[in-house]
Amino acid sequence: MAMAFKISPLQVKEYGVVAEIKQDIAHVTGLTNCMNGQLVHFEGGSQGTLVGFDGTYELVMIVKEGAKIKPGDKLYSTIEVCTVPVGEQFLGRMVNGLAEPIDGMGPIKCCKRAPIFSDAPGVLERTPLQESLETGVKIVDMMNPVGKGQRQLILGDRVTGKTTIATDAILNQKGKGVICIYCCIGKAEASLNKVIDLFREHDVMSYGIVVSATASSSVGQQYLAPYVAASLGEYFMYEKGRDVFVVFDDLTKHAWVYRQMSLLLERSPGRDAYPGDIFYLHSQLVERAGKLRPERGSGSMTFLPVVETVQGDVTGYIPTNIISMTDGQLYVSTPLFSEGFKPAIDIGLSVSRIGSKVQWPAMRKLAGILRLEYIQFKELEKLTRIKAGVSEAVEKRLMKGRVVAAILKQDKDQPVPIVEQVILLYALANGFMDRLLPELVLAYQAGLVKKIKRDNPGLIDALIEKKDLTDEIKEGLHEQLTAYGAITL
Repeated sequence: MAMAFKISPLQVKEYGVVAEIKQDIAHVTGLTNCMNGQLVHFEGGSQGTLVGFDGTYELVMIVKEGAKIKPGDKLYSTIEVCTVPVGEQFLGRMVNGLAEPIDGMGPIKCCKRAPIFSDAPGVLERTPLQESLETGVKIVDMMNPVGKGQRQLILGDRVTGKTTIATDAILNQKGKGVICIYCCIGKAEASLNKVIDLFREHDVMSYGIVVSATASSSVGQQYLAPYVAASLGEYFMYEKGRDVFVVFDDLTKHAWVYRQMSLLLERSPGRDAYPGDIFYLHSQLVERAGKLRPERGSGSMTFLPVVETVQGDVTGYIPTNIISMTDGQLYVSTPLFSEGFKPAIDIGLSVSRIGSKVQWPAMRKLAGILRLEYIQFKELEKLTRIKAGVSEAVEKRLMKGRVVAAILKQDKDQPVPIVEQVILLYALANGFMDRLLPELVLAYQAGLVKKIKRDNPGLIDALIEKKDLTDEIKEGLHEQLTAYGAITL
């Protein structure tokens, strides 16, 4: 009887020595055949990845700390790129910047690994964006729609509600078959814990993954975290043909980490002390988003990067870089936030380059002139502040503008379905809210939707199915709105 032997593949190792260590950057020698992104193992259990070269040394960034590294320590490389585990088992888990579990729920079993720095899908692999990613944030869905596969930037000063916009969009994906990944980069543990508590309260972890690289994490993990989050998302996009939504919170701190690394790597500083390759660093990341062709499974990955500005300055180096490589931006205004207009998105400075083509046809028809009306109202409001009195016609326009502003306001952690937004806009466009006071808009919306769900639930189902205002749907809406009437003082 013949005996079968299993021959293991030959693994070539290349050995080197640590010549110098500067915080999280090791200068090593002996790796004559190495390449960028390659994995390096130190004798004390630490791991690193090659990030550059100079005239004498190979430069290794420490990404996993074991025993303290010191000059003279030995290391080896297996001539393999740095990879992380990926798979379905990551759903519902919180992992660090190397995709290792940190939630106390035990190891994650998976049989597939993916490179951290993978190539973005080519032009021939992509298809135009045509499907809307419903965020549940009224001002976004009505005026700055996000398509599946889009890269939409959120930027603004500190403590203006940027993270809330992103988390509301994640909450709204429940039951929609979208995999959500929240990537925390350089934020405080307390900030991350608030997000985790919110996710657990709303059962987000059943369809979500959290990648954590807080300020207390190593520089290496903070640097790798957004790429690892993208790799986890690519598994579902490529292998399963699923829709993925990734939030990077935030890329400003990621740029700070890279600037710190670059100083240790002795790279020449440029504008704002950032090295010249900071643009490539982020463009390499955001280009991985997109919508795949049916031949590739029709999966998509949508990015919502967050960037912090200083005193509303959108002309800073990092904000302008990322604005140029995304498909639109949502500018969160500190003055609006202070006035109590939340979410404090400045319509004049916000734009979606995908445009209304991903919106429901019903939403496109109703929200087409909403942006113009709101901007005109804000300008008119500024002019009337310096006048003692205004005419009856101007007062009427101001009242309608205040109703529009009240429609766009929204409490945090309460996303609004698209179908409810369409019903509300239909009531506004057809004069059913003309006598409504701004402070009663929320009560009107809640009561109207509740009545339609009770008296004619098929109308909502038809609107969700058709996504357009057919004659039958218009007739049903008119009947319900007339019966409901306008709430007045």
